[in-house]
Amino acid sequence: MEQDTFLMTAGRKVVADNKDWGTPKKYVDAVRECFGGNIDLDPCSNRYSIVNARTEFALPKQDGLRESWNFRTVYVNPPYGIDRQHGKTIRDWLRKCEEAHRVHGSQVIALIPVATNTGHWKKYIYGRATGICFLYDTRLRFLENGRDTGKGAPMSCAMVYWGEDFKCFSDVFMPFGAVVNIENLKGITIGHAHNKGNGRQLEFADFAEESNSMRREYS
Repeated sequence: MEQDTFLMTAGRKVVADNKDWGTPKKYVDAVRECFGGNIDLDPCSNRYSIVNARTEFALPKQDGLRESWNFRTVYVNPPYGIDRQHGKTIRDWLRKCEEAHRVHGSQVIALIPVATNTGHWKKYIYGRATGICFLYDTRLRFLENGRDTGKGAPMSCAMVYWGEDFKCFSDVFMPFGAVVNIENLKGITIGHAHNKGNGRQLEFADFAEESNSMRREYS
């Protein structure tokens, strides 16, 4: 996760920080197993990443949201904060995940905060994704600049899967959490994700709904 300017939040708060938050090895290994041994694209990599995808996009040289995701397998650990400078949020990354699967037939797995009431979950996960693994970790220990510092992120996280092999996803991730098949929701509009406001204003409004008590900070 390229988190060069923002502290991890549930995708709704802007908090200045200067760390890269990496995926723990156990989850990198699980993603690779689910993908048959290879991760073809990591679109939001960083210099400390242990994902070692065949193709990696990392700021400032490459903006993963502007590049093509036409790859067979894609793993995404996106920035969770709001980048007001570039007008981007986690919503943009989830839109790209859904698009890669729908347009290119990519298998995509994303590690994201559980925020089931938000517009980005309603629009790009419910009705679009295949499965979700709600991770058991009480405080998921992201790698901070490539190191396990022992600190845990104070929010629940999930692995979301867009693809055609739910059985493989379930078999691999069942040891790590509660795996749910949501294929029966495909094509169904959930909540009010498609019925509010206009574009960019709505995206930031969705994130602003969260109360201060939900703010994700390290202690």
